[in-house]
Amino acid sequence: MSAARPLTVLRTVAALAALPLLLTACGYGSDAEDDPTRAEVAADAKKLSASEVKIGYFPNLTHATALVGVQEGLLQKELGGTTIKASTFNAGPSEIEALNAGSIDIGWIGPSPSVNGYTKSAGKNLRIISGSASGGVKLVVNPATVKTLDDLKGKKIATPQLGNTQDVAFLHWIAEQGWKVDAQSGKGDVSVVRTENKITPDAYRSGSVDGAWVPEPTASKLVADGAKVLLDESEIWPDKKFVITNIIVSQTFLKEHPDVVEAVLRGSVKTNAWINANPDEAKASANKALEKLSGKALPDEVLDPAWESIPFLDDPLASTLDAQAAHAVSAGLLEKPDLKGIYDLEPLNKALEAEGRPAVDDAGLGVR
Repeated sequence: MSAARPLTVLRTVAALAALPLLLTACGYGSDAEDDPTRAEVAADAKKLSASEVKIGYFPNLTHATALVGVQEGLLQKELGGTTIKASTFNAGPSEIEALNAGSIDIGWIGPSPSVNGYTKSAGKNLRIISGSASGGVKLVVNPATVKTLDDLKGKKIATPQLGNTQDVAFLHWIAEQGWKVDAQSGKGDVSVVRTENKITPDAYRSGSVDGAWVPEPTASKLVADGAKVLLDESEIWPDKKFVITNIIVSQTFLKEHPDVVEAVLRGSVKTNAWINANPDEAKASANKALEKLSGKALPDEVLDPAWESIPFLDDPLASTLDAQAAHAVSAGLLEKPDLKGIYDLEPLNKALEAEGRPAVDDAGLGVR
């Protein structure tokens, strides 16, 4: 895999800037819902500079840092008397809209919506302040019709949405095979079928698609239906890591309430440390949170492989976001964006230093 692949994602993001309604991190929908989970706040707990912080995230395993951090009270503990108001989203554009409108202050979100939101506002609405998760994306196929990667030619493969992170990644991979596909229509040597993740399992069972390049837990749901994993996307990235979830903040909120932002980041760092030290307990906590939000927990045959494929980490893997954007550009979905200033990692590095851990890098895309 060449280093150009991350650039493809960036190109996709730029294209998404022109097609905001097409850009999603997962493609599950767009309505925001309040998360009923509330951590207890001690009556004598001291408030920070804001009495409340509004956070947003997806009811998805790739957002488990937020799911577990809220569920276990690890975020609230760092905030003291400043309370959390949590909302969940099923698509990147709606979360960006909420951030722009002030309905949320801080959000967990995918790389493409982050880039799209930043470029559409000419760099004025958000900053990426941390990473949260890597990986968790797989190419899964019908073993009866696709036995090798070469067999994909002429087949119908689903991605969540035109220009979303997985769509860009698949288009870039197709180009690297020397195959031709029209990015907008999805027609060519491989048929790219844009299908919402919640619908993809039905499309697979009906034979409408031969497989899908999708995030977890959709990939493991398909495997539970008889599909097989043909390629884990992490295998084609340097060090087998690429950003799948960032933490973003409103620039206004960051300027007015830096102490609150630092507290959330301390909570995020400690949550990821707890997840990695207690994987089984954390997995159960995330699934419990998902059950509260969706009314249904993931079965073990879906939960276990999905969880194992998602490393939780604080490093935003900035160079991979830059590469992803470049991929979107090369796919013809985006004009080359100026991402200088998209990162402000000073608060994160302060939290990491307090834990005796090394600083992380912004790949030259920081404000400083």
